Amino acid sequence: SRRVGSTFFPSQPWVRSPHRRRARRAMAALKVLVPIAEDSEEIETACITDTLVRAGAAVTVASVSGDLQVKMSRGLKIVADCKIEDCADKEWDAIACPGGMPGAERLRDSKALEELLRKQASASKVTAAVCASPAVIFGSHGLLPGRAVCYPAPKFVEILGEKHVADAPVVLDGHIITGTGPGTSLQFALKIVEKLYGQEKAEELAKAMLTTTA
Repeated sequence: SRRVGSTFFPSQPWVRSPHRRRARRAMAALKVLVPIAEDSEEIETACITDTLVRAGAAVTVASVSGDLQVKMSRGLKIVADCKIEDCADKEWDAIACPGGMPGAERLRDSKALEELLRKQASASKVTAAVCASPAVIFGSHGLLPGRAVCYPAPKFVEILGEKHVADAPVVLDGHIITGTGPGTSLQFALKIVEKLYGQEKAEELAKAMLTTTA
């Protein structure tokens, strides 16, 4: 370093502190992908997106149907943020699939979503499905963990087989989260919050939303 008159010139160019970079990354919102299709279940979709946004996540709703506007299982129309193909080269902290039939089958048949789910699971990052989707999507793609739940219709329970956990609304097994259906969707979403942000955050949200964690 040298001084000319009253001006100080550093000998090295200014370098951004790595501690500042790490702090900035830590403050960045976690990224959650919610794929939807024609006839996906709207209660489950809304509970997932609403709860994760409340937790502070950046939630992206992606259509696998080709169009951004998607007609859900009971006729509600939702406009997605993007198409699933736009999500392929991005990293996600969590991917959460709503159920509904035949919406779950349409999610299952999306090759772009299948690749995202396989990549997510292989990296041991949060991979979640509720209602029909644990059986229809995870069962078809070999992503079922050792313990799981689904909508309690015999045809779905049969796919889970010995992995099925009776009388549980939500099951967390490693990085895989599964839930049973519309009425337990808040607990399913809060379990994702718990995995991403911790139990204290999940309980704080549950209290504010006048519900409970599972």
